[in-house]
Amino acid sequence: MAFVVTDSTRAPVAFGLRAVPKLFEELQPPDPDRRLRALGSLCDLMHDPERLYQTVHGGFLEQLQVLLKDDDPSVRTKTCELLHLLTGHSIGRQALLSSCLLPPLSLLLGDSSPSCRRNVHLVLNRLALLPAGAQALLSLVPKLMQKLREEEEEEEVQVLLLSTLSRCSQLDAQPALTSDGVSLLGHKLSHRSLKVRREASAVLMALSVPEDGKQQVCEGAVLPVLVGLLQDEDLEVQANAAGVIMYTVMITAGKQQCLDLGIISVLLDLVKRNEEEEKEKKALIMYSLRALTALAEAPDGRRLLLEQLPLLVKRSEAGERDPDIRRAAQTAVRVITWTP
Repeated sequence: MAFVVTDSTRAPVAFGLRAVPKLFEELQPPDPDRRLRALGSLCDLMHDPERLYQTVHGGFLEQLQVLLKDDDPSVRTKTCELLHLLTGHSIGRQALLSSCLLPPLSLLLGDSSPSCRRNVHLVLNRLALLPAGAQALLSLVPKLMQKLREEEEEEEVQVLLLSTLSRCSQLDAQPALTSDGVSLLGHKLSHRSLKVRREASAVLMALSVPEDGKQQVCEGAVLPVLVGLLQDEDLEVQANAAGVIMYTVMITAGKQQCLDLGIISVLLDLVKRNEEEEKEKKALIMYSLRALTALAEAPDGRRLLLEQLPLLVKRSEAGERDPDIRRAAQTAVRVITWTP
């Protein structure tokens, strides 16, 4: 049989359809160096869609279960890297979800190797791209929240963790809410890293959709931080903060706290037309208009907004190019000017 040899960190690779099966055979011997070389060559082959398809549909994935429990941290790390490459394709994500690998993989969230933990988060983040993946990971949300509480991971891992939590919480916010999610995320909103603030505010927006989440935002002293984030340097952070506020002001406690914080002038400033950034700011403008509409339901909010009505009327007229913004502004004007 002919083989292709690359370097000392790779196992010889057979030609054609024998390449993947032969390398999986090399994973069986007890020598960790031999397993590492085979894993390295398999990782190289996963860049070829045909070899990836063969790995997924050839019944080879189950053989990786024992490697996720290997005594050698390098073997565990490389196995997770292989799974990360597999989950770069939809068929790989679906195959992993259908396999028996998720439980042993989740145990590696507490692995002693930072590189292994990073690779686990990369895999979970890709799995969460699928609704079925996010659903399968919901049972892991309490564990992910605990990892967030420990604050021991580097920035990249925190961002991955928060991104995974965001996708899971959009599907079902309850696991994160029952794990003290609002309080934990509130601390992340002031993080020095823009990426961490961005992902943390995105998760918090998902958590503020249910009634319980709105109450926790009000009780957790998070709103003052969110009002500050409306002026963050990053547009996405601003939009996420406005989204949390939009949901929270749907309840009376949220309205009152936001009015006490003087939020109306801040939201009105965000709604002002800026032709150069109009498209990029659409989500921020929409969330701000909806928040103002909800605040207008409170007597103090309506009084303040009546004084600034011309700005909202201007956005509600035919001159407003974006139909969604125009309709949202029209709704705000209608609520503000409503008389019983």
